[in-house]
Amino acid sequence: MAPVVKALQANPSIDSRVCVTGQHREMLDQVLSLFDIHPDVDLNLMQPNQQLAGLTSEILVHLDAIYSKMKPEWILVQGDTTTAMASALGAFYQRIKVGHVEAGLRTFDKWQPFPEEVNRRIISTVADLHFAPTEHSRNNLLHEGIPDESIKVTGNTVVDALNTIVNRPAPVEVTDLLETLGISETRQLILITAHRRENFGEPLEHICQAILQLADAFGDQMRFVYPVHRNPNVSEPVHRLLGHHKSIQLLDPLEYLPLVHLLKNARLVLTDSGGIQEEAVSLGKPTLVLREKTERPEGLESGILKLVGTDPKTIVNAVNSVLNSSDQNFRQGYCNPFGDGQASHRIVDAILDHREFTG
Repeated sequence: MAPVVKALQANPSIDSRVCVTGQHREMLDQVLSLFDIHPDVDLNLMQPNQQLAGLTSEILVHLDAIYSKMKPEWILVQGDTTTAMASALGAFYQRIKVGHVEAGLRTFDKWQPFPEEVNRRIISTVADLHFAPTEHSRNNLLHEGIPDESIKVTGNTVVDALNTIVNRPAPVEVTDLLETLGISETRQLILITAHRRENFGEPLEHICQAILQLADAFGDQMRFVYPVHRNPNVSEPVHRLLGHHKSIQLLDPLEYLPLVHLLKNARLVLTDSGGIQEEAVSLGKPTLVLREKTERPEGLESGILKLVGTDPKTIVNAVNSVLNSSDQNFRQGYCNPFGDGQASHRIVDAILDHREFTG
């Protein structure tokens, strides 16, 4: 959303305000700082181990007062978080137009990912403009009965954000880490991120078992780096199972800039994240998706992503296959299916065009 905020601020015909709920507080604050964004409203609603029902109700109640005071013409929400869903629903209650950035992603399984798949479907039912990142996403919306004229294929703003920082110098924490780990042509880096709610419990333990097997098998040839989410459903099993292996480096959650530079230096990525699937594809990095389904089939079609789920044997076999393969599908220099880095400008233009059309 950061490049959209910047594009809105740069247009003199638009008066834009930024509101954050505080969901994912630490990650939010570092991104705001990185992109020099200063929220006009910070609700700071997130509490430790907060349940979805409590967070949803808090967002609805607090934003209702904000909407009544500001009386905006449009609310823009991005993606499929509980914040995005509740913000869109609250705007609908006040008959405020809703624009959905990254619209139309679907797995067609309401439990995978949970609760994101249902969140984004709810947003689609109330949105007035749907900013689909790809033709796949557009077709999903059309099949659900969304009018074609309300869908704009823009590319994904993740690419816009990535392009603005990918060429910045690597932060010291990354260069020091790579040096400490001895990353080189003979000792390569595998980057891991796993934190999805549907993987809590046994699936995450299976992922950890696969990482242990791989670390034992590769020895000094590989180093596994895992920035660990602070949610205790993630941090407890990961530290318990992986915290004492010499080839596995567990880190605190990373800010966006160092994460991008670790991606740039990785030989392979293991992730259950949605955004990292897009960033890895944009950087041409082979990626194994630790989920049963993905709402980003474009990455699968590009050959960069492979779905592997959470079964340890399947993960181990897939890692060995990628690392031992000369498959040219894993390459840089192809046409990025997620866009050209101009999505934010297309979104702003579409809002202005809609306003002129409807009066």
